[in-house]
Amino acid sequence: MDLFEFRNEYLKGGLSRDMLDDNPFAQFKQWFDHAVECKVIEPNAMVVSTVSETGAPSSRIVLLKSWDENGFVFFTNYHSQKARELEHNNNVCALFAWLDLERQLRIEGTAQKVSTAESLRYFLSRPLGSRLGAWVSHQSSIISSRSLLEMQFQKMKQKFADGKVPLPDFWGGIRIVPKKFEFWQGRENRLHDRFAYTLQPDKTWKIERLQP
Repeated sequence: MDLFEFRNEYLKGGLSRDMLDDNPFAQFKQWFDHAVECKVIEPNAMVVSTVSETGAPSSRIVLLKSWDENGFVFFTNYHSQKARELEHNNNVCALFAWLDLERQLRIEGTAQKVSTAESLRYFLSRPLGSRLGAWVSHQSSIISSRSLLEMQFQKMKQKFADGKVPLPDFWGGIRIVPKKFEFWQGRENRLHDRFAYTLQPDKTWKIERLQP
């Protein structure tokens, strides 16, 4: 298999300054809604990247579960690798890759925990199995077998047999508060369109075209 031959021309569209909203959150909504309309698989999936205490980067895919002009929220175990790394260094990057549309969006910012009330509101909306799973999984820690995990799930299922599963105190939301957005549209001959929104001291957004 020769990976040199793996290539596609990106011909699905272009991006110019006059097509962009002055507000990056409004522009995000346009692109996200379009991804939903086009039935992109998991349009709310985003790669979240963090940095360890030794400076080693790590990335994983999580699901965006809410957003507004305060930021973009995902949920996790607060003892997980990503949460522990964000506790040490709250700089974070999120990447949406809508490959079918030849688009990607990168968001750089800082991370902060959401309120318990906000975490509870989402937790109660989850299916019963997902709520139980939050109690079962000591996310990122080592486990000897799948069967042990399933056994722990059954124990938790019995413990909360009445279906009233409380919010774990080690689980909740993390909000990415953006400082920079980069909207990327694939173009022919690898001359892609890239526009960066950068937050200014007066809380306005500066928009600049970047070279591909």
